[in-house]
Amino acid sequence: MHSILIVDDDITFALMLKTWLVKQGFEVETASSVSAARRMLTERRFSLLLTDMRLPDQDGIYLLQWLGERNEQIPAIVMTSYADISNAVISMKLGASDYIAKPVNTDELLKKINEAIAAGEKRRKETFGKESAAITGSSSAADSYIEGRCDAACRLYEHVRLVAPTNMSVLISGESGTGKEHIARLIHDSSRRSGKPFVAIDCGTIPKELAASEFFGHVKGSFTGALGDKVGAFEAANGGTLFLDEVGNLNYETQIQLLRALQERRIRRVGGNREIPTDIRLVVATNENLEAAIMRGTFRADLYHRINEFSLRVPPLREQREDIMLYADFFLDQANRELGKQVTGFDRTVAAALRAYDWPGNLRQLKNTVMCATLLAADEYITLRELPAEIKEAPATGNTLLRDPDEEESRIRQALAAANGNKSLAAKMLGIDRKTLYNKLRTYGIE
Repeated sequence: MHSILIVDDDITFALMLKTWLVKQGFEVETASSVSAARRMLTERRFSLLLTDMRLPDQDGIYLLQWLGERNEQIPAIVMTSYADISNAVISMKLGASDYIAKPVNTDELLKKINEAIAAGEKRRKETFGKESAAITGSSSAADSYIEGRCDAACRLYEHVRLVAPTNMSVLISGESGTGKEHIARLIHDSSRRSGKPFVAIDCGTIPKELAASEFFGHVKGSFTGALGDKVGAFEAANGGTLFLDEVGNLNYETQIQLLRALQERRIRRVGGNREIPTDIRLVVATNENLEAAIMRGTFRADLYHRINEFSLRVPPLREQREDIMLYADFFLDQANRELGKQVTGFDRTVAAALRAYDWPGNLRQLKNTVMCATLLAADEYITLRELPAEIKEAPATGNTLLRDPDEEESRIRQALAAANGNKSLAAKMLGIDRKTLYNKLRTYGIE
C-alpha cells in the first residue's frame, strides 16, 4: 500500500483529505507543521509528500529544500492558492513533482498523485536496481504526540528546544495527565545523549525501605530479599537521562542520598563498598508546589535548587482551549488505527462540548474520552451520545473569557469562526450563555 504524508495546518481540511485518500486505498498520515513533518520524514519513508505552501513555522519551499539537502527522493505535490503560483514554480525547481491549486479538485489530485508515485518508483528502480520500490515504514515516535499551536504550547516547546542540547537539570511542573513524561522523553531524544538510555522512575510508587536500592542498586545478601546483585537507576541510565516522576513524593532520607549522588557524581550500591562513577542528565517532574513543600519542611531546599537549573511548566488543557480539537483529531487518528475503525470526525455539538469542558484529567482524560467515543461510534461522526455525561452535561462556566479586552475579543472572534457564525455554538464553546455573548458582540462591534 502506498503511503502519503499530508502537511497542512488546516486540521479539518487535512482530515477530510486523509479520509478521502484512505478510501482510495492509500495509507495516510498528517502533520500540521514543517517541524512535525521533518520528524515523521526522518523516522519513516513515504511514497508521496502532499504539502501546503503556507505553514505556521516555515513554508513548503523550506521543506523541499530540507529534503533536497538530505537527498531524499520522495515525490512531492505542493498545494497552493492561485495567488501563489510563482512559489509553485519555485517549488518545481526544488524538486516538486507537481502542484495543484486550492480549492483542490479531487479527480485532478488523484491523477497527479498516481503519476507522481509511478514516476518516483521508476526513479528508485533505476537507482537501486533490483531493490523493491515498495515503500514500507514502521510507526514513528512522532506518532505518539502532537505539538499544540496556542501561545502557551508554543512557548513550552520553544523552551524544550532551547534546553534539550544542554546538560542542565530540568524541573517539569504540571498537573496530572498533562504529558510531563512526554516532555522529558522529548528533551532526551533532542539531546546529545539520545543514543544512550532513558530511565524513568515513578517516585510515588517506591516504598521507603527500597528507595536506595531502586536508585543505587544493591549487592546480594545486603538485606532480606536481596537474592542477587541489582543495578540501580543511576547505573542503568549512565551516559543518558534519568527521569524522576513525582519527585516531591521522596522521603527526606532519600532526598539526602539523591543530593549526595548528584553532587559527587558517584554512587555506592546498598551493601557494597565500591564507588561507581556515574554520568547522567537529570530531568524531574512534579504535580505539586515544591516551594510550598520546602516551607512545610518536607522537601530540601538544596535538592530543589540542584534539580531546578531550568524549569518548564506544562499548561493544563483548560489553558489550551483553542488546541482542544487539534488534540482530539490527533487522538481520533490513533483510536481509528488501534480499533480498526474509520470514524471521520466530531459533529459540531461534540466539538463545542469538548471545548467547553474543563478537563481535570487533561490530555490523558481527553485521549481516553476520544478512544471510548470512537469505539462506541456507530456512524461516520462522533455525536453527543458517545460522550460521558460529565462532559456533555457540563455547565457553562464562563471561565474562557478574559479580562484583557483585546484577548477577549480575539477569543470571541475565534469561537464564531470555529462555529461558522452559529452564536449558540460559539457561546457554548466560550462557556457563556447567549445573552452574555450578544452583549459582548455589541461591546466589541462584532457583526
